[in-house]
Formats: sequence, structure tokens, C-alpha cells
Amino acid sequence: MSLPIVKISNLDKYFGRLHVLKNISLEVPERQVVCLIGRSGSGKSTLLRCVNFLEDPSHGAVEVDGVRVAAEVKGQERRQLIHDVRLKTGMVFQEFNLFPHMSVLENVIEGPVTVKGMDRNRAVELAELNLDSVGMLFKKDEYPMRLSGGQKQRVAIARALTMEPRVMLFDEPTSALDPELIGEVLSVMKKVANEGMTMIVVTHEMGFAREVADRVIVMSEGELIEDAAPDELFSQPKDPRTRALIDRYRTDEK
Repeated sequence: MSLPIVKISNLDKYFGRLHVLKNISLEVPERQVVCLIGRSGSGKSTLLRCVNFLEDPSHGAVEVDGVRVAAEVKGQERRQLIHDVRLKTGMVFQEFNLFPHMSVLENVIEGPVTVKGMDRNRAVELAELNLDSVGMLFKKDEYPMRLSGGQKQRVAIARALTMEPRVMLFDEPTSALDPELIGEVLSVMKKVANEGMTMIVVTHEMGFAREVADRVIVMSEGELIEDAAPDELFSQPKDPRTRALIDRYRTDEK
């Protein structure tokens, strides 16, 4: 197994007195696809957002591709380290977060040009390559209001890829989509995984987790309660909470 590209050590997160993440340690090797599953409120999205510091961990440390940020580091050093981590992570949200006043192409090149200082011509070349990869190059001059939800999410994936991240983070990327649009986004995510991208995916799509993930991690009440290969986890869950979760999804699918 390759060295971990993401390493989370003894991470805690409090919102006031609410202990949302409880002493979480997790390693993700390069090129691995990890799916986080669990009931709503179990801490999945908070954990994901701690990886790129959209949420600030209360204790512990997060390391991404050799950049380590410990909770006790403060001030300018911390801000610089977080900036370095964010350059190495791409994030895809539930709600797309595209700029409505920018065309598809402008949305995709904004980050590389303004955050990374990439030459505009190079950014356009890379953006068009990634838009083509997700099947959205033909919409490069359209504005977000003229796109379906699935198209917006595919643009959001292309935007994240154009930052040339080492790790892609997906926070329930299909939960805001109509059922008939979910498949087109999942197929793009499968393609990204097959191309060797390290991915951490918070999802309720059990079929995707079973088919694409190398590991499935189950969360409950801020803790990691099970971590196994998909076939093992779905056929022989060890924790009764995992078994109840899987049974509930099977019931929902009927």
C-alpha cells in the first residue's frame, strides 16, 4: 500500500459544547477512493470540511500531501499552511456554488488564475480539457442559469479538477439533484476515480460506494465505527449500527 496522502490524527471538532467529531484518526493512501456513509448528523460532512479547513478542527492535526496543520498552530503560519492544503484539494459541494454572472468557462478558470496565478491561456487550455472530460465543453459559453442541476455539478467537478488537486473531496454531490440526473454525475465521478484520483466521498449512494470505493467507512455520532472493503462491509457488517444503516437503505430502494 502506498504512503497516505491524507492523514487525520486524533481530530476533535466542537460546535460550542456539542462534540461533533470524536478523536478521529484516518489515513487515505494515494489513488484510493474512500466513501463515508452514515445517518444524517453523524459528522460525515464536518469531517470532510475539516480536511480542507472549511471547518476548523478543535484538536488534532490534518496532513494533505505532506502539508501538516495542527490545531495548536496559529496566526500567519496557520493561514499559509491552510492555503497550501487548499491548493492540494478540490472540493465539490451539494449546491454547485457556481458564480451566476460568469460563463461556464469563466467559472472553471477563475480559481487557477486568481488563486494559483496560472497563465490565462494555460488555464483555458486545462479548463477546456476538463470540461470535455465531463461532457460539458459544448456549454462553455453558457451561464449557470441555463444548465440543469446535473450539468452544473459536472461543471463544478471540472472546476475542481482544473485546480490540479492531489485529492478530490465530494460532499454529497448528488443530494440536490433530481433522480434522473444523478446517474450522469456518478458516471463522471467513476471516470475520475478510474483515472487514479484520490477521492473522499460523502454519499448516500450505496450502489456507487459498492462499485467504485476501495474502502467504505461508516460514521455514527462523530465516530468511525467500521472501515472495510465494500463487498465485506455490505455483505458482513460487523457493527449492528452499520447493519441497521444498510438495511434502511435497502428498504428505501424498494
